[in-house]
Amino acid sequence: MDLQHWLGRATQAIQEWADTFAPYQPHPSLQVDDDRFAAAFEEFTGRLKDNYPFFHPSYVGQMLKPPHPAAVAGYLTAMLINPNNHALDGGPATARMEREAVAQLAAMFGYDTHLGHLTTSGTIANLEALYVARELHPGRGVAYSEDAHYTHGRMCRVLGVEGHPVPTDDRGRMDLGALEDLLRTGRVGTVVVTAGTTGLGAVDPIHDAVPLARRHGVRVHVDAAYGGFFTLLAGAGGDAGLPPEPWRAIAGCDSVVVDPHKHGLQPYGCGAVLFRDPEVGRFYLHDSPYTYFTSAELHLGEISLECSRAGASAAALWLTFRLLPPTPDGLGGVLAAGRRAALRWADLIDESKVLELYQRPELDIVTYFPAVEPATLSAVDTASARILDDGMTGPDPVYLSTLRAGREAFTIRHPKVTADADGARILRSVLMKPEAEHHVEHVHARVERIARSR
Repeated sequence: MDLQHWLGRATQAIQEWADTFAPYQPHPSLQVDDDRFAAAFEEFTGRLKDNYPFFHPSYVGQMLKPPHPAAVAGYLTAMLINPNNHALDGGPATARMEREAVAQLAAMFGYDTHLGHLTTSGTIANLEALYVARELHPGRGVAYSEDAHYTHGRMCRVLGVEGHPVPTDDRGRMDLGALEDLLRTGRVGTVVVTAGTTGLGAVDPIHDAVPLARRHGVRVHVDAAYGGFFTLLAGAGGDAGLPPEPWRAIAGCDSVVVDPHKHGLQPYGCGAVLFRDPEVGRFYLHDSPYTYFTSAELHLGEISLECSRAGASAAALWLTFRLLPPTPDGLGGVLAAGRRAALRWADLIDESKVLELYQRPELDIVTYFPAVEPATLSAVDTASARILDDGMTGPDPVYLSTLRAGREAFTIRHPKVTADADGARILRSVLMKPEAEHHVEHVHARVERIARSR
């Protein structure tokens, strides 16, 4: 699609709508002449050049990529109106769009009933899920894997809830034996399982964790902020298909969080939280004497901890889902390309003499490290840091990231590496962009050249 064309249509469409109201004169205090704006805009665009090329397939560093052009057009068009999805009178159209888009997310996870809404981030979405967990099980803590996102430990402190990190296995997944030992103490009211850790992309055994938690009368929350959309590949045929069991089990969990601003092709910030039981809305109950007055229908602000939220985020997601819905034939094709790229790179690393695979990817995150002599953690750490830095220089840059692997986690996977340090940085590449499927051989060759150049 020609984004420049549709942005022109956006301003035209909003102006035509605005012209249906009585004319008025903008206040002179808001006027800025073109020369002043041109100078400021030149400085502004110049400063924006101080960024990494998140759009390019040679950027395989952090979890960053540009939004789909449809999302950009939807966001900017709605932003010209600037609706606030807290209350229906703040954004009637975009509030309806939000409900429709959230319903599509709920269907994607197999929820027959739901209560949910968009948030500004996965962090806030997880905060809401843990807040409800605290209200349902006061005085009881929250368990999450040691490889879960740090937001869970942080939000437990915010909520005054005891957090319980659970050890992981040799694939970075929650150790269910350790979890069961913890559940026997009666100190836990909610278990957080992760569908795609942000470090390794590991998927906890959700299908086994749910019956275990239920035997102890414990709720289950799924942090699928990063990996949630991969449920579209569950049980799919071909190279990109995923084992269906953990993903199908999400339908039986009490709540789930997913970030459309990751694999949902949206701009920041667009997270979402969904509860299977709509009755948890009672924990949000509050009143605002000047807000909820245009409709007896439930306002989104009455079921969220956040107040003001950009209606433009809902508009962008709604428009994107009209074109690429959260179905195997829609967004599933985008997810499949990144996963195929990750598996292909893993195969190339397995064949390499200068790189070693840290562990085989489950989703689209590849972790690896340079083969060094002597094979020690300190040498791996130094070599990984050098490759990271050298990759960003030269005429053909490649942008990577690093992940710190602890001594035990590293040596259980690679016992031949001498543990002469507490841990080591390894290289980590996130293949979120579907273009990576056609670029991965080039990126691999570039990293190999850098590794050989020491």
